[in-house]
Formats: sequence, structure tokens, C-alpha cells
Amino acid sequence: MKVTAIETLHCDAGWRNYHFVKLSTDGGVVGWSEYDEGFGSPGVTAVIERMADRVIGQDVSSHERIFTELFSYTRPAAGGVVAEGLGAIENALLDAKAKGLGVPCYELLGGKVRDRIRLYWSHCATWRINQPDYYPPAITNLDGVKAIGAEVRKKGFSALKTNIFLYEDGKPRGWRPGFGVPFQPALNVERKQLRDLRDHLEAIRDGAGPDVDILLDLNFNMKTEGYLKILREIADLDMFWIEIDSYNADALAYIRDHSPHPISSCETLLGLREFLPYFKAQSMDVAIIDAIWNGVWQSMKIAASADAHEVNVAPHNFYGHLSTMMNAHFAAAVPNLRIMEIDIDRLAWDDEIFTVEPPIEDGHLVIPSTPGWGTEPNEDAIRAHPATGKVGLLHYETE
Repeated sequence: MKVTAIETLHCDAGWRNYHFVKLSTDGGVVGWSEYDEGFGSPGVTAVIERMADRVIGQDVSSHERIFTELFSYTRPAAGGVVAEGLGAIENALLDAKAKGLGVPCYELLGGKVRDRIRLYWSHCATWRINQPDYYPPAITNLDGVKAIGAEVRKKGFSALKTNIFLYEDGKPRGWRPGFGVPFQPALNVERKQLRDLRDHLEAIRDGAGPDVDILLDLNFNMKTEGYLKILREIADLDMFWIEIDSYNADALAYIRDHSPHPISSCETLLGLREFLPYFKAQSMDVAIIDAIWNGVWQSMKIAASADAHEVNVAPHNFYGHLSTMMNAHFAAAVPNLRIMEIDIDRLAWDDEIFTVEPPIEDGHLVIPSTPGWGTEPNEDAIRAHPATGKVGLLHYETE
């Protein structure tokens, strides 16, 4: 079964767009993958389209050969959006291969280790604070933070993840200097950030109760000094993990050595070579792998290396429903899984865009047995919600 065409499709996803690869074959099977250009990755579409000619005519079952060949052609500029483009093509090949064989994608990965995957409600309070037009009801005070904590518990989830906010006259607003919002490149942490973060975490704990695990994502928003100040400030709080992004494995290892809480990291790394220094330095307790960026087959290699270094993994998953299902197959097959990320607050039209919603029961994703990833984009719905222009991180307001 050979590849006959590769197309990219795009649709409106509120503050960003959703992006898809459609890979057609001479056997009538269509392979799909989802990728992203809004999270600091402009240009992935151009990479995919430029590499498509090298893929057309090849057998979908030879995804390792195709990936290696494409890597060879792009080796002088490996990584970044080039790596993400390779990952998107690999994931579409896996979907087509599995459908051609009539099996779920996890069978290509060695079979499933588990039938259900524990989930954590990601961007809890975050979307309703930062993007209330798309994710109502808006959260405008600590009472709203407490209320969403209670909602997590009532809906049967056992874990949630939130972010850091500033409170002005009691009203929260996002604080993301690592992403230029506001533009404060020194990334310093002062007393107000510490006080406001503690108030936020205590409110969400008050609502969620004692049995819900709380995760905190600090992203790239501090330097080593700032991360340590925050860890000292919340040392007495019971945290599932603190998520930190750092491009210095030794600095992150130093933070971990001084942290009372487990540290997770690495969601922005691409390829096993980038992960290895972090594994060698024992920089984190949990390695976060973006299988959408890396490709699910390549992500299994990263997870195997993590396992050899006594580290569990967690998928980075905050895109559309197809990405969730792609990550679900990875999470089903990888032995050393910690937990899986998912956004429960969704766009009003999300369920129109995809043929099947991720099946969630009691805070767990139930692994499907349908061939391929288990869901596809709905092309009619994509056309009904055309992609918009200036969206994603590049177009956030800086103040």
C-alpha cells in the first residue's frame, strides 16, 4: 500500500488553529495525524509540504525507513519545526498502516499494557481565566478557582494541573513572562508572585478536597533562582509534581535536588538525543514526551531510554481530540507511564471537528479497539470552521 498524496488541512480552534495531515494511499486507506503551529512552532506546514514529494510512492509500512530518509535529507537543520514535520508525517503513516492491517495503532507499538489511562485535567482554571470567550464560565476571582477545583472532583477526576497567576484587586490574570506575556525577559520572581501563587493553589485545593492530586506547571517562566524561590514558598503543600521547562539539564538537576516535590520536564524536547543529557543528569522524576511533535514511533524509543534510567513518562497533550487519541495509543503501549494530560474544557465546536470523542470514564481514558487512532477529522466540519489568521503564541498581547 503506497502513499499517493499528502495534504494539510486547517481549521479554527479559537485562540489557535488545528492542523492535520491527510495521507492518501493507492489502497483507498487514509492516514491522519494532528500537528500544531501555535505553540511556538510557525512553519511546520511548510516543512510537511516540502517533504511530501519524498514520501509519495513509498510503502506506508516502511515508516522507519521513511523517517530515517527524511531525517537524512534535513540533518543539517535537524530539530525544531523540521522535527515536528517529520513527526506529523510519521504519525499519519502509522494510522494508515494500522488501518490497512485492521488493527489499533497500539498493536504496532507492541500491544497495549493497560486498558485504561489515568488522566489529569490540564489547564484547570487556566483556560477559564486566560480565554473566557472560548472556555466559559469565566473565572474572575478565587471563589471561581475554588469552584473549578470542586468541579474536577465531582466529575470524577483524581488529578488536575494549573498555572501561575497574578491577582489584581482579587481578579486573576495570566503571568507568562517566559512566553513574553508580559515581556519581562529577566524572568524574576518577586514576593507578589509568591503570595498570589500560594493563594491560587490553596483555593483550588480547598475546592478539590484532599484526595485530588494537584500539579503545577511553571513552564519557562523563571530562571533557576525563581524556581527555587517558588519551591521553598510551597514546600508544605502536597503537590503531585512541579512542571519546569529548562534547556539546561544540569540546572534542572540542581532544582530537582533542592525540591520537596517531584519534578517533571522535557515537553519541548525533540528526538532522543535531546533527552539523553536530562536522563544522564537525573534532571527530572517524570519525562514529558510530546508524541505529536516527535512522532509516536520515535516517542516509544524515548520512553524506552527513560525506563532504562528509572524514569516514568507522561504525554504532552493539549491539542485536539485526534492528538488525544494518538497520545492514548502511546500511553496504552508504553510500560513506564505515570499519568496522561488532557484538556476537559473544550471549544464549543470541538466535537463537530472529530468523528469520535475520546471515551472517558471515571477520570480515565478507555483505550478503543478500532483500527488506526480511533478518530478522524471531519472534513465537512473543518470547512465549516475555516482557519483564522493571527493566532497562537506569536500573537498574544504582551501587556
